[in-house]
Amino acid sequence: MKKREVSISFLEYSGIDELPDADRSLVEEAISAAAGSYAPYSHFNVGAAILLDDGMVVRGANVENAAFPSGSCAEKTALSYSVANHHEKKAVAIAIAALTGGELTDQPVPPCGNCRQMLIEEEQRTGHPMKVILAGKSGVTVLANCQSLMPLSFTRSNLAK
Repeated sequence: MKKREVSISFLEYSGIDELPDADRSLVEEAISAAAGSYAPYSHFNVGAAILLDDGMVVRGANVENAAFPSGSCAEKTALSYSVANHHEKKAVAIAIAALTGGELTDQPVPPCGNCRQMLIEEEQRTGHPMKVILAGKSGVTVLANCQSLMPLSFTRSNLAK
């Protein structure tokens, strides 16, 4: 038996205003996307903004459905649009923001497990890390890549050959 440890490092900012301009701009896009989400059941509006390697920003918002779990997460929506319409481009960063009562949540909100897996798969597909920016009123967490969200993720290398 071997004992192993997994650790991640990340940056913490005290707020959006402390971010570098490019990251702050991407967070603002995520907040705008969240404001357009459809969340009549949870009232938890989530927005995601993905920065592509050519400077284009693709946005997504959560869309709920009475036939739960037929809805779609913001990250999944943005990533699916990006791949379907710009598959030749690489995603270099994603910002995620959530609103409750029309205001940014106090703490940053990380993606669900399904979205984490999808984001990691995109990093594998493109061979390029994607910075993750999780925004809240009381702080912003920045990770160097999506793999940091789920260190023991399922990958193509896990598939039997």
